[in-house]
Amino acid sequence: MKVAVVGAGFSGAIVARELARAGHSVTVFESRDHIGGNCHTFRDASSGVLVHRYGPHIFHTDNVEVWRYVGSFGEMMPFTNRVKSLSRGQIYSFPVNLHTINQFFGKTFTPNEAKHFILNAADPFKVESPRNFEEQALSMIGRDLYEAFFKGYTEKQWGVSATSLPASILKRLPLRFTYDDNYYTSSLQGMPRAGYTALIENILAVNGIETLLSTKFSRDEGRDFEHVFYTGPLDGWFGYDLGMLGYRSLEFERLDDDGDFQGNAVINYPDSDVPYTRVTEHKFFAPWETQRRTVVFYERSKHCDRGDEPFYPLRLIGDKQLLAAYVSRAEEETRVTFVGRLATYRYIDMHVAIAEALDVSRRFLSAISRKLPTPRFSVNPAAIG
Repeated sequence: MKVAVVGAGFSGAIVARELARAGHSVTVFESRDHIGGNCHTFRDASSGVLVHRYGPHIFHTDNVEVWRYVGSFGEMMPFTNRVKSLSRGQIYSFPVNLHTINQFFGKTFTPNEAKHFILNAADPFKVESPRNFEEQALSMIGRDLYEAFFKGYTEKQWGVSATSLPASILKRLPLRFTYDDNYYTSSLQGMPRAGYTALIENILAVNGIETLLSTKFSRDEGRDFEHVFYTGPLDGWFGYDLGMLGYRSLEFERLDDDGDFQGNAVINYPDSDVPYTRVTEHKFFAPWETQRRTVVFYERSKHCDRGDEPFYPLRLIGDKQLLAAYVSRAEEETRVTFVGRLATYRYIDMHVAIAEALDVSRRFLSAISRKLPTPRFSVNPAAIG
């Protein structure tokens, strides 16, 4: 078959590779001047630092198949993401753990003592079924920790009141009563030694793939192909004719310096009067390297307008209603499969995108070999809460 893949991030690159290996002719269309999507990394000429152009991406998973798949295209180096949070003039360990609790309250609690203390602090705010982010946070950790570490950061990140956000957002962050300060709980964590762009280049390096950079793909061009795998914004496929789904975008202010700037890869700034959400120092994402100079990004969240890069789907009530309308139209398409975070309007980690790309490729190849309908989505986004 003659297949088009729209987008050269992880999702598009993996689908392209799996189909090309099966003997199909694949053209990859990428509107940017580089591959890798928002995982794109580059070697900064002035400092030698490996920079994550669209913000930090740390690979973590419990899926052994995904870990081995990624590792077959580039050496994965050990990396543990140990985030700090600068709240009210003090640096704390984050996510909230036993060290955070003891430091914040000036205590020397044991794990059981800390658990009892936090339960008592949260008890006045307990609700049986938290309806939003704020209710979930207050019922988990109480007002003091919530206002110090979560409220300001969350409202800056999402641009709305914490009472307007779903409770599920907070459930992704752990609360620990040990001194474990590993941001993730995944059993497999690391960084590609040569960066994500080099890794995705290796994924695409197979006969049968042509990659076109700085090349936009229009829906009308789909007529020239027997099938299209689309990884762009779902509403963008339809020209946003029903309206735009809500996203948050990011702005990065770069600073170059000598030596070490902040001594850590990521420091969060949860205070509401600080305009940025976090500061990232990229040399610390590659601790196996030694660089004399450093590259720092101040990260700010903003409303995503037409032409901005969409990062985080809002999925508020109005967005879900609009999403359902677009999904209904997408299901009427006969030669298009929507795959990846933008096309399924979800915020997903890299390992999830990779697993879904592998799965939808296999389902597609099985369907065409058996002359069955091809999948419309890697995952139906309207079925996700």
